[in-house]
Amino acid sequence: MTVEKLLHTAVKAADDKKAENIIVLNMHGISLIADYFVICHGNSDKQVQAIAREIQEKVEEQGFNVKRIEGFDEARWILVDLGDVVVHVFHRDERGYYNLEKLWGDAPFVDVEGVLAQ
Repeated sequence: MTVEKLLHTAVKAADDKKAENIIVLNMHGISLIADYFVICHGNSDKQVQAIAREIQEKVEEQGFNVKRIEGFDEARWILVDLGDVVVHVFHRDERGYYNLEKLWGDAPFVDVEGVLAQ
């Protein structure tokens, strides 16, 4: 299993649950935490949880391990740690406040449509 397959599975799962404004940051050479960050948001607590749950289910179906999930019960910012890919699922109201895209502004964006087409 490749990191690209893991990334595709996570992004597709988020997209399938109608996550909004999905972006992928290439963290190679920038962070030791992961190769890619996926950032997206949902419009309600239930949707945020549904996105995170779908990501967990789909990556496990593909044989990948979920290292941990944090923030699920609060559903404001759920972090899904997949090892080489870390997914940040925000509630719409929280995403702008934390602004991870700006925090990691030196990370190049990855074309989400290209990831979904893999």
